Amino acid sequence: MTDWSTLWPLLMLLLVIGAIAGILAGLLGVGGGIVLVAAFFYTFQSLGYDSPQLMQLCLATSLATIIVTSLRSVERHHRTGAVDWTILRGWAPGIALGAVLRVLVAASLRSATLQLLFGTLAVLVGLYMAFGRPEWRLGEQMPGGKVRALLSPLVGFLSVLMGIGGGSFGVPLMTLYGRPIHQAVATAAGFGVLIAVPSVIAFAFVTLPAEARPPFTLGAINLPAFAIVIAMTLLTTPLGVRLAHRLDPKPLRRVFALFLILVALNMLRKALGW
Repeated sequence: MTDWSTLWPLLMLLLVIGAIAGILAGLLGVGGGIVLVAAFFYTFQSLGYDSPQLMQLCLATSLATIIVTSLRSVERHHRTGAVDWTILRGWAPGIALGAVLRVLVAASLRSATLQLLFGTLAVLVGLYMAFGRPEWRLGEQMPGGKVRALLSPLVGFLSVLMGIGGGSFGVPLMTLYGRPIHQAVATAAGFGVLIAVPSVIAFAFVTLPAEARPPFTLGAINLPAFAIVIAMTLLTTPLGVRLAHRLDPKPLRRVFALFLILVALNMLRKALGW
């Protein structure tokens, strides 16, 4: 029998989370995943689902939302010709492989370990958002050969570790190798599809204990969270885009970076038992 006393607070919180994630995605150009994982974590924890498998639930549900948002983003960017399909095809096998390997590792790790890893990487992403410079370069062309063979699985692996799409790692990587920012954002959306699809399929077969599963959870994917967040982000992302055209995004990115770092540090504190 469905526990509506638990489900209603969950639904209300998810409406707010989805609305905020959509606005941030449109306003700052960051994928909603990096917001959603932390938001899901505190939401499910506050509703009594704190368990060694909590982070698996948050990562899997976040990645499920990324399938829809990334496909929509790629389709829109493709209309403008911004997606570099040569990069996407060349990097696809390694990214997908890294994503699947990460799910296999995540399924065997406790929530505290995943919190520690997520918090560390989120701090690094926040620092890059706050202090990164567009003129920084590692090269003028995207790498191939051995370097691509190393970096492409790493992008997939780290993205699944954080429950995010391709933007947080793909965009900095491509801009550091001389790709224009609009092309990097468009192509990284394709990275998100490559990361999320195999990961979600694998997470759907992960078995969580009954006490760790909120209502209507498939494998490690909470279906109400997925559906509500997708609906709200589709509604609020255009609002964020309109705000982005009216406001200076640089100070906003720094404020968000500070917020992200504080959330990540709090997660690290809890993971370390402080």
